[in-house]
This record gives sequence, C-alpha cells and structure tokens, in this order.
Amino acid sequence: MSKKVLVTEKLSDEGIEVLRNRGYEVDVRLDMTEADLLAAVPEYDALIVRSATQVTQAVLDNAERLKVIGRAGVTTDNIDIVAATEAGVIVCNAPTSNIVSTAEHTMALMLAAAGCVPQANASMKQGKWERNKFVGTELFEKTLAIFGLGRIGGLVAERARAFGMNLIGYDPYCRPERAEALGVQLFGSIEEILPLADFITVHMPKTPDTINMFGPDEFAAMKDGVILVNTARGGIYNVKSLADFIAAGKIGAAAIDMYEVEPCLDSPLHEFDNVILTPRIGAATREAQRRAAVQIAEYVAAGLEGSLVPTALNMTPVAPEAASKVGPYVPACQMMGRILAQLSTSLPHTLCITAAGSLVGTDMSMLVAGALSGLLSYKSDSVVTPVNAEAVANRHGISTTTAFEYDAHEYASMVRIEADGFEVSAMLSGPAATPRIVSLLGYRLDIAPGLTSLVFEYPDAAGRMGIIGTILGEAGINITTMQIGEKASEECVLVYMNIEGEITDDVIARLHEAIGDLKNLWVIKL
Repeated sequence: MSKKVLVTEKLSDEGIEVLRNRGYEVDVRLDMTEADLLAAVPEYDALIVRSATQVTQAVLDNAERLKVIGRAGVTTDNIDIVAATEAGVIVCNAPTSNIVSTAEHTMALMLAAAGCVPQANASMKQGKWERNKFVGTELFEKTLAIFGLGRIGGLVAERARAFGMNLIGYDPYCRPERAEALGVQLFGSIEEILPLADFITVHMPKTPDTINMFGPDEFAAMKDGVILVNTARGGIYNVKSLADFIAAGKIGAAAIDMYEVEPCLDSPLHEFDNVILTPRIGAATREAQRRAAVQIAEYVAAGLEGSLVPTALNMTPVAPEAASKVGPYVPACQMMGRILAQLSTSLPHTLCITAAGSLVGTDMSMLVAGALSGLLSYKSDSVVTPVNAEAVANRHGISTTTAFEYDAHEYASMVRIEADGFEVSAMLSGPAATPRIVSLLGYRLDIAPGLTSLVFEYPDAAGRMGIIGTILGEAGINITTMQIGEKASEECVLVYMNIEGEITDDVIARLHEAIGDLKNLWVIKL
C-alpha cells in the first residue's frame, strides 16, 4: 500500500508532483474544519500545511500513521511541536524558501516609505497633482541599522550596500567575521546603535526577548525622522508606542508587513498616511511559493523514507558539514536495520554502529536513529521515526553504542552495524549514493540489495546454484543479481540473491528439501 500525504492548504503544483513522482498518494483538501481534519488524519502518513491549519494535540492523538508534518514556509506557531515529538512525528519547515522574497520586500518597503510612493499614488488616483507635497529622501549615504544578521538580514545588507548605504547592525549571535564580510559595523548594545540610524529594519525571530523589543525608551532614543521597517515578526515594535511617536513626529515613517494578530484589520497605525501596511506578503511571490512547495515536498519524502530531514525542528541538530557526510548514510543504516530485523527472530539487546574512514569524528546521532528506525519498524507496533527511535529502543531494552574505525578497507567510508552477533556493513556507491552491502555475517560481498532477496548460508559444494535456479525458475521467480560471499576459516558460503516474484512457503520448503545441509535461509524484504 502506497503512503498517503494530506495537503490542507494551497501548495504549488511543482511540490505535489515531487511527491507523486516518488510514488506517494497525495490528497489536496482545502478549507478543512477542525472536525474534518480530526476525521481524515488517521488515514495519512504525512501532513503538509501552511499557516492556517492548526495541528493540535487532538489532531496528533488521532494521527495513527502520521510520521511527518511539513510546514510550507518558515513559522510553525500553528503546530504543537511538543505533542508531535512525543508522538514520534517529525516537524519540518522550509526556512530558506522565502528569504530572497522577504529581503526584496524589505527593500521595497524602505524605498516606498522614503519616497512617499503610496501617498503619491493615492493622491494621483484622487485626481490630484501634488508634486510639492511628496518630498522624499534618498537611501544613498544614509545609515541603515539592521537588527538580526541571519539569512534575511544578510541579504538585506547586500542589497542596501548596493544603494550606497552605511550599514550598522546588532546581533548577539553574529560572528564578527560574518558582519565584516557583509560590510556591517557590529555594535554590542541596542542603546549604542539607536541614535545613529536613519533607517531601521528588524529580522529576528519571535521570542520573549524580541517581543516589544522596541518600546517608548527605544523610540525616544532614535534619531528624529527615522524610518522603521518590519518584515520579520509582529510585536517586535510595540504598536501603541510606535503610533504615539509617529503622531508626535519623532518617527518619520514606518512600513509593516507582520502583525501580532492576523488578519490585522484595525490598529493604531491604520490612521497614519506615513505608515505603509501590507498584509503579510513578504513571502508572497511566485518564486517563493514554488520554492517552498518543492522544498517541503522533498523534506517530507525524506522523512517518510527515513532519511535525514535537514530542517527537522524536533530532532537533534546536525552541523551542515556533518550532515553532508552522514546524511547520505541514513537510508543505508535504515536498510541495514531492516535486514538485521529479518535475520533474527527477536529484538537484540545490544546494537553497535561503527563508522569508518572519512566518517570518523562525525555526529553519529542520525546514523543511530536510522539504524534503530529500520530495526524497530519490523518488530514494534510503535510509530518509529528518527525523532523517537532511541526512546522506543530504550522501552524495548536495546542498548545502543557507537564507535569509529579509521580503516574502511578499500572504501572511502563505511558503516557497520552489529546486533547480538549479527553483522551487516554497507558503503555508498556512485553519484546517487546507492547503498551496497559489503559484508553480511562476516562474509565479504558487494551488492546493492533489491526489494526482495533470498540469503542462503550452506557448505560450499558443486551444483548448488543449479538446484536453486531450477526451483526458482519453476516457480516463476527471476534472479536479477547475485553475489557469493566467503570468509576465512569457514566451509560455508553466503549467497545474496535479489529476485523478482512471489516467494511462497512451498518454494522455501522445496529449497530446504533440495539442499539437505542448508544452514540458513532468509527472505529479506525491504
């Protein structure tokens, strides 16, 4: 049965196609009520929302199959992340999808406020010609204070520099090297920077420290006639105080795109001609919407496949350089976990994941999660994802350890997983980073496992492959690829055989009967 994805808000067609091309069944159901969502969510493995759909504790309690929630955008205030984590559901977003659009909208608002553009436009449409009334100010050689020098703040800095502005900034988390590269003079306190700025723009998250960050004291300390812009979060500027200082003429103009309560149909700022208000459209470009749809579709697919989800908000963060190394190995670890689950009849007490070669020294948390999620998906009724895999493992009494080895044999890198005496190792091959088994139960191999495989272990003897091939052929089963593995001081060989066709109990019985000294025979399904 194919996995199902529910999309509850408008998503660009390109994102839908990403999921369908990967074999997922996608249902787009817009304008769902809370009752509709509660009734529908038990059928789905993934949920994609924007900002309107409320993913509450009740929704998650009803989500019997849910593994991933994707937010096609940045903020996730509408998702109960704590409840999702407890349920083992990955929550991810698309934080870089709209950064260019938001930076450009910031510049557009700054230019519009400085040039009295909306006021002049409104006057013209009233049949007036008031050239002398709308005298603006240039951005050239003016000082712009940027609060928050993350991705969007950095893009604003690059664009403002092109206008010839002097850039100053405040961000307690910004490295001096980054500020220098952006051409921004970094200040250590808000008090130092406020009297210097002709323009101020904020690009900070919504936190207890940033809500009402600018109030009466801060507005009073600003330069007369300063122009303020907010495309970040509602509430960073205290709206009532802002209105008072605009009315007093202290603040020359303001341009706001984000609000504490939305839709914002009335506020103290609505009465001022020199305040530009836009209805949260900083990310509302065709390019940003397309980018958000494609990114979240790819991340949701990765979560459903057990791969690394780069923007997962309720998982241990992995540094970008580590993610680039370990990320491609997550599906391999999940695959190896599934193989180990089918080699043994019971859950292991111990699980050891060893990374070798170029993986030495990397963050192993994602590899552990991948191995556990693969292993437990066959043995546990719990919903197992990388978010809660270790917690589920602990509940089942599995002890996990990790190790490094510099020697990856002839490979650049490799991962080995051992579970109560069972062993499997894999490396990645080619541009697609295809997982290949290079060792199983100590037998050296080199094969990319298929969806269905037969694994034989028997004493080496002439004619065995002919017998196996005849039995499978008579049952209409095709052998696609095969590898025979050996190991030192062992009279047995291991045959790993990828097949197409249905393996019935009768076929298994015939194989056991035909090879009387067959030591082991496993059917592996991935």
